[in-house]
Amino acid sequence: MADVIHAPRGRALFKELPARPSIDRTTLDSAAIGEIARDVGFWRRCWSYTPLRRFLVLVFLGCAWEIYARLAGNPLMFPSLSDTLVAWATDIANGTLTSAVWTSLRILVLGYGVAVLLAAVLTTLAISTRIGTDLLATLTAMFNPLPAIAILPLALLWFGLGVQSLIFVIVHSVLWAVSLNTFTGFLSVSQTQRMVGRNYGLGGLRLVTHILIPAAFPSILAGLKIGWAFAWRTLIAAELVFGVSGDSAGLGWYIFQNRNALETAHVFAGLFTVIIIGLVIEGVVFRSIEAATVRRWGMQA
Repeated sequence: MADVIHAPRGRALFKELPARPSIDRTTLDSAAIGEIARDVGFWRRCWSYTPLRRFLVLVFLGCAWEIYARLAGNPLMFPSLSDTLVAWATDIANGTLTSAVWTSLRILVLGYGVAVLLAAVLTTLAISTRIGTDLLATLTAMFNPLPAIAILPLALLWFGLGVQSLIFVIVHSVLWAVSLNTFTGFLSVSQTQRMVGRNYGLGGLRLVTHILIPAAFPSILAGLKIGWAFAWRTLIAAELVFGVSGDSAGLGWYIFQNRNALETAHVFAGLFTVIIIGLVIEGVVFRSIEAATVRRWGMQA
């Protein structure tokens, strides 16, 4: 860069700096550089595999369960993992647990699907109109703090002893959590993305489906996970109180009956089944959705 010298008459004089000397660098042989890539080893590669780490966590918890139960020595109060697995395999083989799981899952998926559809309608209306925003804010403030199991007596009064009552309480428990997370995700979408959609002529439902849902999908997916957990908890609690739905008993009623019969190992088998289904849904269904959407889009590490 040239030096600037201020002249008496206000003119700037530039003095040329000496040219920078050229530097010659010798090219090194690749053998002289050393090791570029290093094998991390078999065990470190295995440890970097997330499903394996989580499986080891489950193994550790199972071992801790078995050790504590054997030290306690009271199968009536706390059966061991081995006794629970024997009871679980026995009821799977005779079809008792399988029938209960199928009944609960059928009701759960139906109620969850209805709640997600209603949440989509409410949040679309809320993000499109001001009256819809006020409606969603008012309804969530009123009904979100209300426990779903508290309205079960009303559901039994309105819909009778049937599947409709269970679906009603599941919809109540899922709807507000999914709606709040989805609406919060919509509000977090930047104005730049909204203006890009409007520049393309998008508005109303098309703006929601093409711009807001993809941009807010991490929040939407989090709401779906929370709603699924709420649905499970509500269904099991309702079946514990409600009992048989239609002509068959669900997983909650299976747990309740075995508790009355003091078959604690079978009670734990029912709880163990709920845990397994939760792990499968979280590890397979929701993670597959994450891999195909937010991870693929670069929105999540």
